[in-house]
Amino acid sequence: MFKIAALNKISPAGLSQFGDGYAFTDDVLSADGVLVRSHDMLHMDFSENLLAIARAGAGVNNIPVDSCAEKGIVVFNTPGANANAVKELVISALFLAARNLPAALEWVKTLTSDVAKETEKGKGQFAGSEIEGKTLGVAGLGAIGVMVANAAEKLGMDVIGYDPFITVDSAHRLSNRIPVVTDLGDMLPRCDYLSIHIPAMESTKGMFNRDMFAQMKKGVCFLNFSRDNLVNHGDLLSAIESGAVGKYITDFPSDALLGKDGVVFIPHLGASTEEAEDCCAAMAAEQLIDYLENGNIVNSVNYPTCDMGPFGRSQAVSRVCILNKNKPAMLSRITGIFADSDINIRNMTNTSMGGYACTMIDVDSEVDSDALTGRLKFDGIISVRIIR
Repeated sequence: MFKIAALNKISPAGLSQFGDGYAFTDDVLSADGVLVRSHDMLHMDFSENLLAIARAGAGVNNIPVDSCAEKGIVVFNTPGANANAVKELVISALFLAARNLPAALEWVKTLTSDVAKETEKGKGQFAGSEIEGKTLGVAGLGAIGVMVANAAEKLGMDVIGYDPFITVDSAHRLSNRIPVVTDLGDMLPRCDYLSIHIPAMESTKGMFNRDMFAQMKKGVCFLNFSRDNLVNHGDLLSAIESGAVGKYITDFPSDALLGKDGVVFIPHLGASTEEAEDCCAAMAAEQLIDYLENGNIVNSVNYPTCDMGPFGRSQAVSRVCILNKNKPAMLSRITGIFADSDINIRNMTNTSMGGYACTMIDVDSEVDSDALTGRLKFDGIISVRIIR
């Protein structure tokens, strides 16, 4: 019986995936798996029982990913599950900016009498522009960036993409009429609008700073539906004051920018649709179940993808799942122990990512769990789990 802890309200589309063999618990320390959305797990204690954490969303900045890897806790996220919801909000933001809607809506609220006359008299101050024919730069062509780029092109915008690490899948899904550059300097001076969809990492923190703003087309509308810490707030305010940036629309309200002219806050609504919450919850649950039952790792942020399909269809008697450090000769040492233990390997896969690796081995016989686990306790082995 696997125990599952849900640290936030999780959509029934996810919870309903757990059938016989699972029980929900409020005690995280007894849980084998955790489902989470925004709950802060950075300072939580984890027991040796915990095998995996599944985040119903893309961002994992509320989870101690690195320390989890060291403990053999696989952390999953759900990339792309909320992509359509975010795409639609970004497109909405384009119209908000082009037609000066936030300011116009606030102004209408101030009218107290003879509203029709005052509306006609004052509406000219909010005259905007159309997005058709304008140039949109999309920085980051993952699941969301590609959808934004394609949708904007269909609306008649000239779209330029930037992604030096674009995947084959993204390249396939991106309209073949959208050019892709690998240097932001080739895109920024041409954009009337800029939408960023770049992962938040230590290397990208504050990457949109005064140097970047200096390269942008004067008066650009800058949209951030990716992560707040990609932008240097001080440099942004200077760029707005100088007119280098015309508007900044973001899904991440912050104290530093609150009440500042030229800044429009949306209260982190990117994935806040019923459909997106259902998709994220279902995907998180499916990945967690697949790992607990089959040992498969798909969409992990701290361990490599490693998938041998359903254990029940493998015709193997046992499946040994090993998480280990990515060090030379680890695989040969592991397989050597199987040979010395007279255990025949039916099928095997080994994958690595950064400093970590996953080794999955299907065998044709029952194995003595304690004996095999004991033999595999050597430097570099993080965890060993046997599925029957």
